[in-house]
This record gives sequence, structure tokens and C-alpha cells, in this order.
Amino acid sequence: MKINTAEFVISNSDVSKCPKDFLPEYAFIGRSNVGKSSLINMLTNHKKLAKTSARPGKTQLINHFLINNNWFLVDLPGYGYAKVSKKTKSIFQEFITDYFESREQLVCAFVLIDIRHEAQTIDIEFMSYMGESEIPFCIIFTKADKISRVKIDSHIAAYKKKMLANNWSEMPHYFVTSSTESTGKEELLQYIDEVNQEVFKNNNMF
Repeated sequence: MKINTAEFVISNSDVSKCPKDFLPEYAFIGRSNVGKSSLINMLTNHKKLAKTSARPGKTQLINHFLINNNWFLVDLPGYGYAKVSKKTKSIFQEFITDYFESREQLVCAFVLIDIRHEAQTIDIEFMSYMGESEIPFCIIFTKADKISRVKIDSHIAAYKKKMLANNWSEMPHYFVTSSTESTGKEELLQYIDEVNQEVFKNNNMF
């Protein structure tokens, strides 16, 4: 798939105000400072589509971007270490949950994980929530250019071991990416394209 157009549509904290279009949506979420905005900009060929910041936790709303006029990329607030008040954090964590559990247009979520670090409990717990809630998701390991291939393989193996130990029957589908080097871009967009083809073929799925 080639992304020809990427247009910002709306930001809000109320799922009921999300676009009414019945187009497939792909939500991107991860811990703060995981490189989500850089990944989105890399995928869409737009340097400033998603706002990047040196301060973790910049994204605090549900952001919809219309891609190629036939699917939505959804940029969600990070979970974990955002430097915001407890009250603010509880509010946007609540609408993240609302989004995942009520948004019919969501066909796949991408959980972003910084590949530089060994398996983090907060990521395992979040993916367990996704699995228990039967929300389809894939893993995107980010910042692959920062460590060696040996460490990448070792850290992925550690995640697989932890997930299998937490009652997962298998490791979810995953991608290894680097926003700096565009690693994984083609594979990720091809996956989205294949899912879109299935959605449009079975256009009564919503």
C-alpha cells in the first residue's frame, strides 16, 4: 500500500464524537516516549502529521487521521509514565477504555513497545487487558535501529516467554520497526492493506 493522502479529521475525548463513517480504524497506542508520533509520521510520509515532543505524554486526546480516503489511523494517548496529574490521567485512561470497548469501526490496534528494553510489566499487563477484552491487536516494536539484531531477537524472545507464562497460547503478530530508517514500513502497510481488503470484501462486518 502507498499512502497518498493523510488528513487530520478530529481530536476529542468523547468516543461518541468520533467520526461516524463506517471505515476501518487502526489505533496506535503505547507507553509514553515509545516513538508513536515518529512512527505515524514515517508511515504516512508526513513529517508533522502527528505532533512529536521531547516531553512524554504529549498526546492526550483521541486523534483521527483519514488515510487515502478509505481508512482511519487513530492516535491514542500513551499509558504509563505521562507527566500529567492523576486526575487528568484517570480521565484520558477512561476514554481510552471506552474507545476500545465501544468503537465498532476498530479492526486492529497496534501496541507499540520500545525494543531497547527488556519485557516491561506495564506492557504485558496492557496486552493482557486487550486479550481479555477480545480486542484484536498486533505488537509494533519501535526504535530497532538503536540496538543490535542479537538484542532485538533476545528481547522479543523474552516477551514471548512472558506472554506464554501469562496464559497466552501464542505470541501476537508483531512488527519490528525504526522510524529513522523506515524499517518495517512496507510490512506494516501491507498488513493494513490486506486487512482492509478483507473488511471491504465483507462490508457487512460493521
